Amino acid sequence: MMKISAFFFALILMAGIAVSQDRPSVTAQPNSVYVGADGKFETNPDTAVIQFNISAQDETSRGAYDRASKAAEQIRQILRNNGIEPKTAEIGFFSLQPVYDYKNPKRKLVAYRVNANVSLKVKDFSKIAPILQQLADADVTDNQTINYTLEDMDAAKTKAVEDAYRRAHDSANAVARAGGRTLGELSYASVDTFERVPVFQPMMMQKAAPMAAAAPAPTEEFSPQSITVTAHINATFTLK
Repeated sequence: MMKISAFFFALILMAGIAVSQDRPSVTAQPNSVYVGADGKFETNPDTAVIQFNISAQDETSRGAYDRASKAAEQIRQILRNNGIEPKTAEIGFFSLQPVYDYKNPKRKLVAYRVNANVSLKVKDFSKIAPILQQLADADVTDNQTINYTLEDMDAAKTKAVEDAYRRAHDSANAVARAGGRTLGELSYASVDTFERVPVFQPMMMQKAAPMAAAAPAPTEEFSPQSITVTAHINATFTLK
C-alpha cells in the first residue's frame, strides 16, 4: 500500500511540475496584482511564395538532363516576361535518378528522371495569376503551390504584444478599482508570441485547353488569407 501511495504522489508531483512549466511561476508580492492576457494583430500578407517542380524523363541520363534544361529555360523566359529576374527563384533540390520496371523479377532500367523544386517569392500579387497560367500553358512544371506569408514579422509581433499589454493593464486596473486601490507601475512581465501560418495542399495545374485560355485564373479577384499573430503576456503591477 505504501508503494502505491508513493506512486500516485509522484504522479501528482510530476503533473504539478508540468503545469508550472507551461506558465512562469511568480511569487506573490504584497500590494501587487498579477494578471495574464492575450492579444493579437491581424494583417495582410506582403509576400506570395510560388513553388513548383521541374520534371523530365528520357531513355538516357543526358536526354533527361537536356529536357530539364529546356524546361528551365522556358521558366526563366516566363519570369522575364513578367518582369522578374530568374535569379530571384531558388532551387530547393535537384536530382537525377534511374527509373526501373519492377514488373519482372529482375528489375529493368527503362529511363532516367530529373526532378527539381523551385521556389519564387513575389511581392506584386498582380503577377501571380499570369505566372501560374503561363507555367500551366507551357506544361513544363507540376505540383504548383502558392501560399502567402509576412516577411516583416517582427513589426507584427510588436503590435500583438502591445495589444496583449493593453488588455493586461485594463484587467489589472479593473481589479485595483474593485479593491479600492490605484494601479501602480509594471514590476514584472513575460511575453510569448505565436503566428498562425496558413497550410495549403499542393494544387495540380493541368495544361489549359484552347477554349479555356480566356477564362479567369483560379486566384483572380480573391483576397489572400490574412496573417494573424498572437501574444500572451503575464504581468505584475504594484498597487497604491
